[in-house]
Amino acid sequence: MIEVRSVSKTYQTGSHAGTAVMALRGVSLDIDAGEFVAVMGASGSGKSTFMNILGCLDRPTSGTYRLAGERVDELPADRLASIRNRQIGFVFQHFNLLPRTPAVENVELPLVYAGVGARERRERALGALAQVGLTDRAHHLPSELSGGQQQRVAIARALVNDPQLILADEPTGALDTTTSEEVMRLFAALNARGMTLVVVTHEHDIAAWAARRIVFRDGQVVDDRRQPPHQGREAR
Repeated sequence: MIEVRSVSKTYQTGSHAGTAVMALRGVSLDIDAGEFVAVMGASGSGKSTFMNILGCLDRPTSGTYRLAGERVDELPADRLASIRNRQIGFVFQHFNLLPRTPAVENVELPLVYAGVGARERRERALGALAQVGLTDRAHHLPSELSGGQQQRVAIARALVNDPQLILADEPTGALDTTTSEEVMRLFAALNARGMTLVVVTHEHDIAAWAARRIVFRDGQVVDDRRQPPHQGREAR
């Protein structure tokens, strides 16, 4: 699914040319279709830059990135936007829901950008909400939902275009422990059905849900190991 080869990313900072920060330093790795991967690292380790490149939100300074066999690091902006909309689902820490828009219409947004007709949009959005157990909350505003329910709406939005890959950036960072476990159970269930998931987290108990853990430090991968994923409190 993901093939990254010798990827580096340098940011120019300050007002003087030549002031540069290397966020990634020659990263090479593969992530297979159907994997559940946790990406960890301290602030400034490069994990967020890596996630942005995987999500086609940023480009590497050097190296190559292939998504589902297609080299994407050199594609034009409009093609990258299409890939983000159709092939990748995003889940963020703070949900990023439109506050005055019901859940079902929040879920429809990627379909609006894809030009899908109104009737099909509504059917697919309701189907995605059913996947995350929120059929009875479809017409509620975000303010009428708990934090965990809001994150499930965000996950439904990520699923609605049937993406090949879901990228989740600190998806439990704004949630309590019990709600975080509910969200991770949902991710585990999606992965069990074949969805490829990459989750950025600084929490070891969240990373423990994944079958593979990748750790960044100073822009490089310093640990990449398989692990037996746990399935919540009952499995401990």
